[in-house]
Amino acid sequence: MNKQELIENIQKKQSFLCVGLDSERSKLPQHLLNEADPVFAFNKAIIDATAQYTVAYKPNIAFYESNGIAGWQSLEKTVSYLRSEYPDIFLIADAKRGDIGNTSKMYAQTFFEQMNFDSVTVAPYMGYDSVQPFLTYINKWVILLALTSNQGAFDFQFITSQDGKPLYQEVLETSSKWGNNSNMMYVVGATKAEMLHSIRTIIPEHFLLVPGVGSQGGSLQDVAQYGMTKDCGLLVNSSRGIIFADSEATFAETAGIKAQELQKEMAELLQKYNCFL
Repeated sequence: MNKQELIENIQKKQSFLCVGLDSERSKLPQHLLNEADPVFAFNKAIIDATAQYTVAYKPNIAFYESNGIAGWQSLEKTVSYLRSEYPDIFLIADAKRGDIGNTSKMYAQTFFEQMNFDSVTVAPYMGYDSVQPFLTYINKWVILLALTSNQGAFDFQFITSQDGKPLYQEVLETSSKWGNNSNMMYVVGATKAEMLHSIRTIIPEHFLLVPGVGSQGGSLQDVAQYGMTKDCGLLVNSSRGIIFADSEATFAETAGIKAQELQKEMAELLQKYNCFL
């Protein structure tokens, strides 16, 4: 999916919601465990209930590969279902890969060719040659980790260089020269929303994938205030706050309600900040 297609879908749906499919088997509603593939049955129900309110889905690969071959099969079926039934959706492989060049080439082949994702999250700390293989694909995206929402972000990401810049800013400045705003996005946690203003001075036009809204306590209002661009420029992710909002037979209906609530708030923010005008 190219940048213009993503922007047009955000405008059409009046939403910049990304639903994280962190489908942990131990948290699935009990009645689904009788299904031949409980994880896929769960994902399908969540997708059908939320697709009209969202522009992206983000399966966290750990929750699939931890189940071995069966997990990879669940993931493959999920991607195939989305591609066939909801072709306008932007698909993110939340895999956090990044290794020496020949290894990254294989990771890129896995997620872009074999599994047909639009994007993959990548760790930047092995440098350009570990990211470059992902950037060779047309209409595919690298989503580079910049400033994450977890408490451990303070262990390394705020270490300052000799000129006083925190490491995450060095990552932004250096990596922004590797690609462009049509093939690179950045992960910036919603719990660090006040820092989005300075981040936008470095990457004013890049899309940001923003986790941390909902269960982690991030503010959607703050994210929009500091991070939104004229083309929106945001994909805000909610995982547990949507998919595990209800553990009963009504889980999909509840997920749809939660997604709709966020979509309505997002529509108001798009209007407030004059996006697409």
